[in-house]
Amino acid sequence: MKKKISLAGLVLILILVFTGCGRSETAEYDEETLQYYSQYFISFFNSQTEEQIESYRGSPDTLLDMYLIQNGIPIEGDNFLTILDAWQAGLNECGEFIQCGEFEMTTDKDGAILTADAEFADRDGTVVFEYDENMYLESVTVSGIYSTGEVLEKAGLNTILGMGTVFVVLIFLCFVIWLFKFIPALEKKFHRAENVEPVQQTAAQTPSPTMDSVSGDEENDLELAAVIAAAVAAAEGTSTDDFVVRSIKRRKTNKWK
Repeated sequence: MKKKISLAGLVLILILVFTGCGRSETAEYDEETLQYYSQYFISFFNSQTEEQIESYRGSPDTLLDMYLIQNGIPIEGDNFLTILDAWQAGLNECGEFIQCGEFEMTTDKDGAILTADAEFADRDGTVVFEYDENMYLESVTVSGIYSTGEVLEKAGLNTILGMGTVFVVLIFLCFVIWLFKFIPALEKKFHRAENVEPVQQTAAQTPSPTMDSVSGDEENDLELAAVIAAAVAAAEGTSTDDFVVRSIKRRKTNKWK
């Protein structure tokens, strides 16, 4: 009986140990330090000029990492330019930064997130800083706060744009389909042109009567007239100089014996 109780106790202890190992623990973060970092980043980002940002883009990764380490800026070099772009995009949306409210921190197993309301020149917005487990800044998000009317207006414009694009494409397809009825007529026209061209080429290649052939026919007629004239002169007992053969016609009846 004691062995069974001991075995049950051992099994219970093992279950508790494995349960404790599988449970995810949330790391502890210094909220005051992260708030200080966030305020520092806002001041740092606002103080950067376009020339400085372009110089950061043109710097090698090693020099950029050394610059961040020397100035005590807790950002990985790979994320630095991305975070700068995100901040500039937020300023383009909300306008020039004016001031920021108190930060609220939430934590999980991946890091800490600090959120605060901010005032900009064009509209109010929200600033979100995300830190990893080593309290290095991973990302910055600046989002403007829009009124209900602005949200509906933007949704309406997106709807009109989407539906307009669909209708334009449909109209274009209908126009293309309408053009299909002209294809048979064009095919017939091309076929006729192809058939006429060989005929013209054949006609051009057919030899036309030349002067040689015409002159040959005339010579044959003259010879025939001379023979007939000689026969008539012999029958009449005269000379061919006394008459001239102007034409020769075949008679229907033959009186020659």
